[in-house]
Amino acid sequence: MGLLWKLLLLQSFIGCLTESSTPGRLVFVKQPGSIVFPMHSTESSQEVTFSCEAQGDPPPSYRWKLNDTFVVPRLGSRYSFSGGNLRISHLSKEEDVGVYQCLASNSFGTILSREASLHIAYLENFKTQKRSPVRVREGQGVVLLCGPPPHMGDLTFSWIFNAYPSFVKQDTRRFVSQKTGNLYIAKVEPSDVGNYTCVVTNMVTKSSGQGPPTPLVLRSDGIMGEYEPKIEVQFPEVTPVAKGQTVKLECFALGNPAPSISWRRVAEGSFSMKVDMNRASSVLEIPYFQQEDAGVYECVAENARGKNAVKGKLTYYAPPHLTEKPQDLQRPIDETVVWECKANGKPKPSYRWLKNGEPLEPMENKVQVVNGALTISTLTPSDAAMYQCVAENRHGRVFTNAELRVIAVAPDFSASAVRLQTLARQGGDVLIECRPRMSPRGMISWRRGKEALRESHRVAVLDNGSLRISNVTKLDAGLYTCVARNQYGMASSAGTLVVKEPTIITTKAAQLDVTVGESIVLPCQVSHDPSLDVKFTWFFNELMIQFGSHGGYFEKVGGQSAGDIMIRNIQLRHAGKYTCAVQTKVDSSSIAIDVVVRGSPGPPTDLQVDKVTETTSSISWRSGPDNHSPILSYIIQSRTSFSLGWQAANTVPKLLGSGQLSAVVTELNPWVEYEFRVLATNAIGTGEPSKPSKKIRTKDTLPRVAPTRVSGGGGSRSELVITWEPVPEELQCGPGFGYVVAFRPHGERDWMQAAVTSPDASKYSFRDDSIPPFTPYHVKVGVYNNKGEGPFGPVTTIYSAEEEPSEAPPRVRAKSLSASEVEVSWKALPWNTTKRRIMGYELRYWGQSETQEMASVVRTTGDRTYAVLRELDGSHTYLIDVRAYNSAGVGPPSAAVNITTKKPPPSQPPTKVMWNASNSKIILQWDHVKALENESEVMGYRVMYKQNRQAQPSVVETNRTSLELSLPVDEDYVVQIKPVSEGGEGRSSRQITIPRAAGAQVVGAAWRTPAFPTLLLTLALAHTARTLL
Repeated sequence: MGLLWKLLLLQSFIGCLTESSTPGRLVFVKQPGSIVFPMHSTESSQEVTFSCEAQGDPPPSYRWKLNDTFVVPRLGSRYSFSGGNLRISHLSKEEDVGVYQCLASNSFGTILSREASLHIAYLENFKTQKRSPVRVREGQGVVLLCGPPPHMGDLTFSWIFNAYPSFVKQDTRRFVSQKTGNLYIAKVEPSDVGNYTCVVTNMVTKSSGQGPPTPLVLRSDGIMGEYEPKIEVQFPEVTPVAKGQTVKLECFALGNPAPSISWRRVAEGSFSMKVDMNRASSVLEIPYFQQEDAGVYECVAENARGKNAVKGKLTYYAPPHLTEKPQDLQRPIDETVVWECKANGKPKPSYRWLKNGEPLEPMENKVQVVNGALTISTLTPSDAAMYQCVAENRHGRVFTNAELRVIAVAPDFSASAVRLQTLARQGGDVLIECRPRMSPRGMISWRRGKEALRESHRVAVLDNGSLRISNVTKLDAGLYTCVARNQYGMASSAGTLVVKEPTIITTKAAQLDVTVGESIVLPCQVSHDPSLDVKFTWFFNELMIQFGSHGGYFEKVGGQSAGDIMIRNIQLRHAGKYTCAVQTKVDSSSIAIDVVVRGSPGPPTDLQVDKVTETTSSISWRSGPDNHSPILSYIIQSRTSFSLGWQAANTVPKLLGSGQLSAVVTELNPWVEYEFRVLATNAIGTGEPSKPSKKIRTKDTLPRVAPTRVSGGGGSRSELVITWEPVPEELQCGPGFGYVVAFRPHGERDWMQAAVTSPDASKYSFRDDSIPPFTPYHVKVGVYNNKGEGPFGPVTTIYSAEEEPSEAPPRVRAKSLSASEVEVSWKALPWNTTKRRIMGYELRYWGQSETQEMASVVRTTGDRTYAVLRELDGSHTYLIDVRAYNSAGVGPPSAAVNITTKKPPPSQPPTKVMWNASNSKIILQWDHVKALENESEVMGYRVMYKQNRQAQPSVVETNRTSLELSLPVDEDYVVQIKPVSEGGEGRSSRQITIPRAAGAQVVGAAWRTPAFPTLLLTLALAHTARTLL
């Protein structure tokens, strides 16, 4: 009987053992959704359909539940199935309303769909009985009740005043509640008298109904006096609101005068931007409600007689939302399954599990559910099923599915055979894995060759069935077979063990010393089994070296059988531990080499500055790393805002040895901010500097440096102007720096003094009407600061201001030299007894059609009495005047003279230049240049010639159109010809190169025409003439 059970079990599960034939899981692709059906009494056929579709292999069958009771369709029943869909005909609001669920089943189990509700929306008629009149006094508040008829589905309310379509308009005095439908009038006025009819509309069926009218009548016993607000429309003390829902709070009060309504959020301050207050603030609307919107809200009604308030709390809730779902599992018999199921929600969801659509009850030592996690221990075939986790709170529930398949199978090596060949190192350990697929777990044994393998201190079969051999020898090589058995059968798999020679690194571990900038080779030599490939990998401080990166410092130089590497231009950062790792298919080994890099010292640290005086400061520091080379000396550098970078500082002692960690810096400038840094030097070189010290300022003292380059003179009448070079800020020795200017006339004993308070000043002017012009003074300039006065500079003689010239130069003449030049001359003015110096003369000239304000100016210096005006326009009339000047200004102008420049020189160059060269002379000939009507006539020609190697040309003038030059023609000559007129030089001919004659006659010509510039060469005696155009 036991064997038969095992065979049946094996047969029933053999179809799901191989991955290639695993059937598709059972899963919903369509689930039913809730329905609100509008019921219309006029329709004879009213039906709904709930959708349900699942996929699986084999295809599923379907069942339905209504309020946890199975729906059984019968012949003629209102219920029918179409696939997985449920169709309900001739709906009945008494029988069909409720919660529906779909169940899908196949041979692997059953799953339950989400819940879907059916509601039938309707609206019945109002009762037709007449309503009694409502009698109120003027000024009194009133509530007119709507009393809606029986219904299902959301309603909206409005009120008709007297007759359709006159609807009541809501404002601060009138309000229609969409919760109760009642009409509230805060303060009745005579215009409110009339009939009021409540109108209700079903938002689902779109049907409407009107109640009987309610008459509103004013009482005749007087007018209602003022009274404080009475809140009639209130919201609940606690209102739960779902996440994402829109919530509306209503608040309205009766009172005289009509109260105003305001809202506030208790303890939270202002509302968020999304909150809307409408209908004269009687409704507070919060769309898309979130957890941060929860809290206490208060409505305040207020008028002249007082105020009243109500509060209500909005609480946040959210139906469950799954965050972790169980996955389908296949597990062997006797194993344990743990499924996690987690969901978010408020309040916190609870969990329960279903098995094939039915509640799964906990069983001791078998089934446990803890915080949504399902644990099933010691699996059996009966545990195979469809499982569903249900997370729920009072606001909803969610379902998630997972399939459990329990595997029962005979041993199988098809997917995990023993490795055909396993390599092992002689003297090492080896593991031959045996991982057959079988359920339940059976027994595993090993054979070597054809003999059963016996375990020993070197040979052991592990709990998972793998074979481990320690201290392998050559004799262990051979064929090994793993044999697996359980109650469903037996299988085996074999592989060969091959033993190889061990890999040994022959290089010994060592420590290498190297200096920064050198290159070294790190050796890594090995002996290994010749049949195996060797792979070398290098590590630096346990990080793999990527050759080709790291700035190109590392390079492989070992070839195929060695792993040597070279480090080029080694740096301090390359010091550390280098590991050569050698690996074959069988084993691996490694060796470490420590590299010490010696370099210049690191930066000193902990720089301290103290004992600061006017010119000294004490510096102390700690030595930085010596980088494996002892420190020999230190250097102190200083920097100010006035210095060009860092400068070596003078110290006591002058030489700072390796043990000297403090010094006094001397020869500092008083009242200057200094920074200091220290550098260390060893046999390798000078290292990086320390971080700069904090800025310190030396103490102030009396100024020590007087201004330089004292000078002066000039200025306006009766003024003595004294100038000097300001003292640089770094030499001012303290705050409050300024200058003391002392001066006295020649021959006087007493000094006059003035203080100039600006340290940047470079000028002082003393004005006194009694100062004669151009009078010599002794002047000296000293310095001072808050500590007192410093030294004066040397005494210098300067002159007081002079008076500008009082006369115009006489006998001004102008002569046109050319089209662009005019020569102007005048008679010099003598110095007179009033000491009016003449420093030079100023010429002003302007065109006849221009004003004097547009005049150009040319100045001469000294007693020169002529000047040439250049760059003038040809055939143009100019006006010219001359005035004398000195340091006080310019004198009166002379009478203006006019002059007309000559016509411009010819604009055409000489053309058709011909030449004849022999050993001793050059003959030139060209066409006469004819001037245009507006140009000056040609008076002659200027011929310029030079040898190729000469810098400056020689010039010959002629009034003919030919010229003979007696020149030895032993080199090339360069010639140019210009026409000359009274308007100046005209345009030059092209540069002509005449080659040396070399004992024979050479003839050439060069000209150009406007349309076709060409070069014509006439050659004689088989020699070549070259013309450069």
